Amino acid sequence: MNHFAQIQEKLESFIRKFYKNELIKGAILFFAIGLLYLILILLIEHFLWLSQFGRTILFWTFFTVELSLFVRFIVFPLTKLFKFREGINYTQASKIIGNHFPEVSDKLLNVLQLKESKTQSELLLASIDQKSKELQPIPFVNAINLKSNLKYLKYAAIPVTIIALFILTGNINIISGSYERVVNYKMAYEPPAPFSFFVANENLETLENKPFVLNIKVAGSVIPESVSIFFNNETYFLQQKAKGEIYYTFSRPV
Repeated sequence: MNHFAQIQEKLESFIRKFYKNELIKGAILFFAIGLLYLILILLIEHFLWLSQFGRTILFWTFFTVELSLFVRFIVFPLTKLFKFREGINYTQASKIIGNHFPEVSDKLLNVLQLKESKTQSELLLASIDQKSKELQPIPFVNAINLKSNLKYLKYAAIPVTIIALFILTGNINIISGSYERVVNYKMAYEPPAPFSFFVANENLETLENKPFVLNIKVAGSVIPESVSIFFNNETYFLQQKAKGEIYYTFSRPV
């Protein structure tokens, strides 16, 4: 193998490492942006409780965006790494290498230009071989530092931290519930009532033939105007004691 062939092999190794680096960076960004977008979608559904049509749009918008991100950050570097698509050429690679090794920038470009010359005289070939020999000690692949991708991990930490906060605060149901509704967008879901009831009695026992007062507290953004309970096949309407507090007195519960 002559010296220029060795330079070509080193350039090929550099180009492979270049796209491996792009793939690593792309994988991190795909994870970070994709997960952050998923959280955004789920929060939209949580706060708006969209209709089936709205959730259908939400689902397919998410699918389209995620597919686009996958193609951009994963598929493109892979196709260029395995040469299914045209990637950077030797001249472009030499310019990137020259940014890292300024002392070889002009020499490497000059060798490539000489090789592309149509007049391949013995003197020209000897010049190419000599210049290629001078470039042999330079480790082209060192112009790519795979560890430089660590800086992108901070972007991946953002959505991971958000999910961790939901888990630590006991609000993971905000994410899981919205996820279920978005994934099953064809199903109909009823939004929860804007209020909830809590029994305020310490216990539900009373003496025989004595009246029993059932105390109920109401919490929520809306307080219902009337509340009834169904007991022993009969309906009883509760009375208001104070704001957010209602009660019903059973004269002689059985």
